[in-house]
Amino acid sequence: MKTILLIEDDTALRENTAELLELANYHVITAANGISGITVAKENLPDIIVCDIMMPEADGYEVLEALSQDQETSHIPFIFLSAKTEHKEIRRGMNLGADDYLTKPFEEEDLLSAIESRIAKSIILSSLVEEQTKQKDEDQIRSLHELKNFFDDAGALVTYKKGQVIYKEGDNSNHIYLILSGIVKTHKMDENGKELITALFKPDDFLGFTSFIDNIPYQESATVIQEAKLASVVKNDLKDILEKSQKVSLELMELLTDNLSDIKSQLLQMAYSSVRKKTAQTILQFVAVFDKKPEEGIRISRNDLASVAGIATESLIRTLSEFKKNGFIEIEGRNIKILDIEGLREVE
Repeated sequence: MKTILLIEDDTALRENTAELLELANYHVITAANGISGITVAKENLPDIIVCDIMMPEADGYEVLEALSQDQETSHIPFIFLSAKTEHKEIRRGMNLGADDYLTKPFEEEDLLSAIESRIAKSIILSSLVEEQTKQKDEDQIRSLHELKNFFDDAGALVTYKKGQVIYKEGDNSNHIYLILSGIVKTHKMDENGKELITALFKPDDFLGFTSFIDNIPYQESATVIQEAKLASVVKNDLKDILEKSQKVSLELMELLTDNLSDIKSQLLQMAYSSVRKKTAQTILQFVAVFDKKPEEGIRISRNDLASVAGIATESLIRTLSEFKKNGFIEIEGRNIKILDIEGLREVE
């Protein structure tokens, strides 16, 4: 059960709203003013905060600012409730980091929709951050600083002009590179002959990792897009050095290669999938987070869908209309009900 902190100085509104949220199966804790709300938030770390703006002692803006400066509470989704409707007030709240802004009096469905949407978005983004942090931690245990010093000291230095190819997809993966200066892109060609950029590499990045165990050719091409200077080391020489000094480093580097290969494949799919496919996958992702049956419907804002999908809101809205016409979904306000889940899964 998700916990909501409701900060509202109007006793009747606070009690009525708390009752509404409890009936929607939320655990609700309340505070009657901003100072108390800050304390309760830090003590309980709720899943989301719903806060009035005009309050004694500390207003909603001060509450948001205080919690945003605390590492333990800065990530908590924050929704303003207020009778203020001026654009400058709304902008002020959003600039401080608020996730949503509902004006009083508000509809029950609008409040529940905003809460569910923000909690789901927070879960998805937190999961992405955890994966990135995990990958970063794995990278750091590989003594990268020492390895880069070896490239500087023993590597063959080569300078490439803009547009020059360092290696092509399918070439023998005999060398591993450290970029000392310049920018390099890796890329593949799709079945239609379209170039798909898989990654950009900057100074201090490694380039050309495949496998130390098997003689796997390069899986993509590498081309210079800004004059570059690279330090090149023969892969087998590097393998011999690591085996003699740190066998564990070799095993970990092999794991890094596998992880990077998986990540690149995922990024390639995300970056070059159609808007339709991104939209469909994001809807399904929210359904999984909500942990509801598709036919029950999910409450979610268009901005949240677009933010997680990585597409423009206008493009998302057009795509949702198309999905509705295709019979994949039904739209009622903020509610999206899936009528054909297999159809969404098969969208290309």
